[in-house]
Amino acid sequence: VFQARILAQRLVGQETRYEVEVKTPYRHLFPLVSREYVWVPNTCGCPQLREGGEYLLMAQRHVNHERTLNRILVPDNGYARPWTPREDRLLREAAQHC
Repeated sequence: VFQARILAQRLVGQETRYEVEVKTPYRHLFPLVSREYVWVPNTCGCPQLREGGEYLLMAQRHVNHERTLNRILVPDNGYARPWTPREDRLLREAAQHC
């Protein structure tokens, strides 16, 4: 789970790749750097992420069977909400209990 600002969007084959600036990592099981590519496995714009917007993303690491592909993926039904100070407060409070 991390806060990200969408810098760019590009359609690649049947997927959408977003270049994001990682603003605040809340919980992560894999390392994140300040700029990442986040993939969505469709081109329909679901979830809808607009360039310049800040979002709270719950993503997963996707590694293919051959271990030649390692990327951050937000599934079709993944969690992507516009970031608000309220979301930040709720996540910080939840982190104290988890």
